Amino acid sequence: MKFRFFLSILILWSPFLFSQENAEVLSILPSEVSETSGLIFHNGKLVTHNDSGNTSQLFEIDTVSYQITRIVTITNAINTDWEDLAQDEQYIYIGDFGNNLGTRTDLSIYRINKQDYDESDSVSAEVISFSYEDQTDFGDTGNSDWDAEAFFVWNDQLIVLTKQWKSNGTDAYAIPKTPGQHIATKVDSYAIEGLVTGATYNPFSNVLFLIGYSATLGPFTASFEILSTNTSIFSDEVVKTTLNIGLAQVEAITYSDADTYFFSSEFFSRTTPSITLESTLFKFDVTEVMEPEPEPEPEPEPEPEPNPDLEPELGNDEIILYKSRLFDFLEYKSGIEAPIIKRSIFDPLGREVQYILGSDIEDNRVDLSTLQNGIYYLTFYFSDSKKSIPFYKD
Repeated sequence: MKFRFFLSILILWSPFLFSQENAEVLSILPSEVSETSGLIFHNGKLVTHNDSGNTSQLFEIDTVSYQITRIVTITNAINTDWEDLAQDEQYIYIGDFGNNLGTRTDLSIYRINKQDYDESDSVSAEVISFSYEDQTDFGDTGNSDWDAEAFFVWNDQLIVLTKQWKSNGTDAYAIPKTPGQHIATKVDSYAIEGLVTGATYNPFSNVLFLIGYSATLGPFTASFEILSTNTSIFSDEVVKTTLNIGLAQVEAITYSDADTYFFSSEFFSRTTPSITLESTLFKFDVTEVMEPEPEPEPEPEPEPEPNPDLEPELGNDEIILYKSRLFDFLEYKSGIEAPIIKRSIFDPLGREVQYILGSDIEDNRVDLSTLQNGIYYLTFYFSDSKKSIPFYKD
């Protein structure tokens, strides 16, 4: 199905999806790692794993063919909710601390000796168990601020970063790298205004990179310079960058040298509205991401408002959206003769945020005044079909 959009809609949409920064799409990932959630670079290969409920295995991916070349099973581990990978010179660490509802009391990190990993496809792990020093409520109140999907090695500690569904920030907790039961000590916080899903600290450059996405699946990175003498994790100078990959549920990030970073996204699918995003591997160069913004171009002359009466004739399966002359409204023109049974607006996570029955529709205007800024999907339900069209509210 092909939809046509007015230029004014595309102009509104594009700045959210594309910035001045460049990320290279390397490949769709093999289906065996479609739920990729952690990433490290070891022995010239990328190492990843799937998240909750999947096998307790690590998958090596070749950086030329992007195919799986080796699978290593952790024999004494359960993948309750594996969310990230980290490493130092001696060990690989697997973070089993996914905790969407904030109810888990069995948070852990598996530690694997690299020599064992390199020599065998079946290895056992030591267990680092922990609890947060300031979590006292373990009741299920929906998506919580006690979830975590990112961590990294810093000096002699592991730093776990929370994914705060409610506060939209992140807290940093320090845990010893040694097996046993530990209390995770809060060492820093940052109001990142997004959901943090991965982290990597690059010792070649002393830069910490976080990766995550906004409530509308807008992927971003945030970088901080942290030195070994620092007592805080998040420096005052942060570079936050929107990546030029469109919508993506980005999950993991790692470095391969001082300048080069790989990151991956998880398979994402929604039926209503219809969205399918393949699990994908990407790469970017830090010099490109941290490049200063160019001087802004002079403001162009405003485009005249489109006149729907002057638009070309629509096909019988087409719908056009355009920006209304009225503030906070969209208008549409439909070539579909079937009556509209219902008209809905969904956010990228598939949540219906507005609807109106066909019998209550008075005109072709759609009121956006109650919506926050972001990407949405306007969905029309007909007696025998439905059509979903993205738009951007600014």
